[in-house]
Amino acid sequence: MNKKWLKGVLSGALLTGLLAGCSGGDAAPEGGSEGKGVNLRLYTYGTEEAYNWKKTIASYEEANPGITVEVVNLSEKGDTAEASKKLDLAAASGEPMDILMFSDAAGYAQRVALGMAEPLDDYIAKDGYKVEEDYKIDTRLDGKVYALPGKFNPWYVLLNKDHLDEAGLQVPTDWTWDEYAEYAKKLTKGEGASKRYGTYFHGPQGGGWLEFVKLMMINQPQGADYLKADGSSNLDNPNFKRTLELRVKMEKQDQSSVPYSDMISQKLNYRTQFFNQSASMITIGSWMNTEIGGTEKVPLTFHVAVAPFPKNDKGDSIGNAPVTTDYVSVAASSKHKQEAYDFVRWYTTEGQVVQNKNVPAWNQVKEEEVTKIIENILAGTKNPELVDQQSLVKTLLASKASELVPPASYQAEVYKAINEEYEKLILGNQNIDTTVKNSQERTQKIIDSNKK
Repeated sequence: MNKKWLKGVLSGALLTGLLAGCSGGDAAPEGGSEGKGVNLRLYTYGTEEAYNWKKTIASYEEANPGITVEVVNLSEKGDTAEASKKLDLAAASGEPMDILMFSDAAGYAQRVALGMAEPLDDYIAKDGYKVEEDYKIDTRLDGKVYALPGKFNPWYVLLNKDHLDEAGLQVPTDWTWDEYAEYAKKLTKGEGASKRYGTYFHGPQGGGWLEFVKLMMINQPQGADYLKADGSSNLDNPNFKRTLELRVKMEKQDQSSVPYSDMISQKLNYRTQFFNQSASMITIGSWMNTEIGGTEKVPLTFHVAVAPFPKNDKGDSIGNAPVTTDYVSVAASSKHKQEAYDFVRWYTTEGQVVQNKNVPAWNQVKEEEVTKIIENILAGTKNPELVDQQSLVKTLLASKASELVPPASYQAEVYKAINEEYEKLILGNQNIDTTVKNSQERTQKIIDSNKK
């Protein structure tokens, strides 16, 4: 793994503490979870409300007498940044820990680089399954598995079903970006301040939401990011330029997407753009499952349907999309590694169904189980009857993640540079070829300076 990861991640004192904490772990015992009186400590950012821990843990403890699981909640608000800081401090001070949850690929890869997570390959081989076959997300880093994926939050397209019906359009079950652009054109209506746009793209902005400048990269099985796994540039990928062409065509030529200048100057939000019916479609993550039926703050007054993330070409496989998950690991410092692994495997499979809060990344989950989970999620919204539940379930079942590219330590710098070049393009200050060239050159400079 790229040693640059270690640079600036944690202080020297913390790193020393981490390594001291990690060195005391026992070798994995040969047997399963048969030892009596084993207490496993699970460090998580997940709140009781969001993760249903009491019910989930009770189910496991009942099936595994002698094993208790103690949930160490690192943030009462479910704030992942706060939780990450507290986790690092707990590791540095040598607190006993057995199971760790990371909220994003960067946090997962950083802590693997620091030796906090135990490789799980031997346990997996003993159990006789393959991560890439059993789960929708491949969590490998440098060829090794350090976590199993919990929830499965792919990106998808939210559609105003009333607007679709009005335009005589079907809810797509398999479509391309060209078709998405055609839909956006047909859904655009009116002029001036009251104009309704076919779609709204919530980025890039301020070095964030960079998914929106790689729409035709992140739906590919491999090479889905601006950087490759070895930290080198991936901006010669033709799908980077194709994304720029798509964004320019839709905003400037078709005038079917909300102008970038409006998003920035008016500080627009994707929720209000969609729920106020200012835009008929938004491409966004399925963390929106808890909101698409409407909330107290943002009510729903129309019918909503869901479509999969678009493909680039007709022949591409359906369902590849950006995905967020929980990376559930065994702590390298755990004195109960086998028992911790057994819990991690259960939690990321049957445990996800018991938890009944998120769609699992486990491939063996049945359609009726996903339907039940979705029913439970939508029941917490104001108007679940307005959501086309079948289109949501079908989209989630069809979705799958691209290959994980561990983020480089200089990723934020690359994002900022690409964001700036995109702004010059979309605001009319340079053409597409110049944008690609400048993005490539600036990214290479950042890579070179970080190698020194």
